[in-house]
Amino acid sequence: MLTWSRSPFLRFAVAVLVVLLTEGLRFVLAPWLGDRSPFLPFTLAILGVVLWCGFGPAILASILSLGFALAFPDPRHFSVGDGLEGILFLFTATGIILFGEAINRSRRKLIESERLTRLRTHDAEELAEELNLLIDGAPGYAIYMLDLAGNVTIWNQGAERLLGWREAEVMGRQVSLFYPPDAVAAGKPERDLVRAAEESRFIEEDWRLRKDGSEFLASIAITALFTEEGRLRGFAKIVSDITEQRAAEDMIKWRESHLRSILSTVPDGMVVIDETGIVLSFSTAAEALFGYTEKEVIGRNVSMLMGSPDRERHDGYIRRYLETGEKRIIGKGRVVFALRKNGTSFPMELSIGEATDGMQRIFTGFIRDLTERRQTEEKLQTLQSELIHVSRVSAMGTMASTLAHELNQPITAIANYVETIRDQLADPHPDPAAFPMMREALDETAKEALRAGHIVRRLRDFVARGEVEKTIEPLPDLINEASALGLMGAREKGIEPVFDLAPSTLRVLVDKVQIQQVLINLIRNACEAIGNGPERRLTIATRPDQPGFVRVTVSDTGAGIAPGIVGQLFSAFVSTKAKGMGLGLSICRTIVEANGGRIWMEPRAGGGTHFHFTLVRAEIEDDHGG
Repeated sequence: MLTWSRSPFLRFAVAVLVVLLTEGLRFVLAPWLGDRSPFLPFTLAILGVVLWCGFGPAILASILSLGFALAFPDPRHFSVGDGLEGILFLFTATGIILFGEAINRSRRKLIESERLTRLRTHDAEELAEELNLLIDGAPGYAIYMLDLAGNVTIWNQGAERLLGWREAEVMGRQVSLFYPPDAVAAGKPERDLVRAAEESRFIEEDWRLRKDGSEFLASIAITALFTEEGRLRGFAKIVSDITEQRAAEDMIKWRESHLRSILSTVPDGMVVIDETGIVLSFSTAAEALFGYTEKEVIGRNVSMLMGSPDRERHDGYIRRYLETGEKRIIGKGRVVFALRKNGTSFPMELSIGEATDGMQRIFTGFIRDLTERRQTEEKLQTLQSELIHVSRVSAMGTMASTLAHELNQPITAIANYVETIRDQLADPHPDPAAFPMMREALDETAKEALRAGHIVRRLRDFVARGEVEKTIEPLPDLINEASALGLMGAREKGIEPVFDLAPSTLRVLVDKVQIQQVLINLIRNACEAIGNGPERRLTIATRPDQPGFVRVTVSDTGAGIAPGIVGQLFSAFVSTKAKGMGLGLSICRTIVEANGGRIWMEPRAGGGTHFHFTLVRAEIEDDHGG
């Protein structure tokens, strides 16, 4: 049936027209046909109608054809044969119609099949185009196909971006091109294809090679492609670069491991709960602290770790905070009592922090056991009470020793002067010439007695206030006065004193009596250190030091100080003398530091020791002065 004959009226009109044309043709040929074959032309008309117009118009054409055919011969000579011939025509027409309709159905099926084929082709083309766009647009993914031999047959733009080869460079080349040399040598490309054929699909992480020779860690999926009959026809590979992703994951794992190691070794316990009070995390230190394992606590309410009344009130605390937002203990530390697994309670310091994990609010509690601290505090209180008593006794002993050490020098001088006067008065007729010497001795005795009183007063004030009374003093005069007393008896021992002093205009801000005591102590120590050595020289020198200070040095040529006690030389009760108490240098350091300076010792080249101490300068020396 032709596609133009879709209107029923038009198709029937065409059928009538065809029959009329056939009848007209037969009428024209009547002189030659006579009464022979009246039905033959109509069979062709019926076949044409059924093919062009369909089943219904063909039946109409058959009925019209039968009428015209029966009317073709002379009605007066109509015979039984003519009737039989009409019946035969009907059967023939029916067969023609059925045959034509079968042809029409076949033709319609063919047309529909062609239409469906065109639709499928169009859909396939669209699908292929969309698939190509999807494959080429997949960022970070290389997608390519291989044949049975492992040669590249399809290569997308993602593969070009990831691996560096253009499509024209890799088409038809072996897949081993993308493997590192050691993998190629080990036969891995071939084994991967065999494995894909056996497993249909497998995924792995392995190293792959770019065109520039660089390697990268890749996630690789290889899928075997089969025909409908189950025959292997090739492979599909999807490759993505996961180098940075794996490095980031490894970094996260390392950080998590590092955090776990910190939390497992930190002495403070850590408990993490959610906003309903359920325990989410329980550290190793918390396990040791409470006696529970992590599995025993995770998923349970944190109130199990508390004693009454906090156990019953804890959920209410959290609910009130969530409703009001009022922070009472969050961000603060407080001391509470907790409950161990064995039922014993202990004091702990609790600090709580708050954080938000996505949509969930969590609270982290840091717990420090205060049991040992409280025991230690109690012991310290007891020990402190005992030390206060001991310190009082020690202070009295130290003060007595200090006074004995400092007063020994002026008292000895007083005794020597008094004994000298006594010896002079033992003669019943003393020499008048000795009277001036006796008066001088008495004067010196009075001075030493006043000095002893001055020392007692200064030490008393120093101990009571921890301060000194400083005055501006000429440094050379201060040294000369102290040396006069400190060097008594030195010449009789063969000791040669040497003075290398700055000009007399150099002044220092010091407590004169205290600094003189330091100089006397250092000078007498130097004399004792020289002893009976081959070289007997004692040097006292002054030199400018750092800005605002002057250095005083007392040097001896003795045997020096043993290295073992150098670091403790200025500590109390450390002495180089067989019968020394070890307080002299300790007192010297205290006095020098109280006057704003410092004191130290250095070994002397060739043997002996330099003792240095600094003093505060009261004025800047005039280099152009007289």
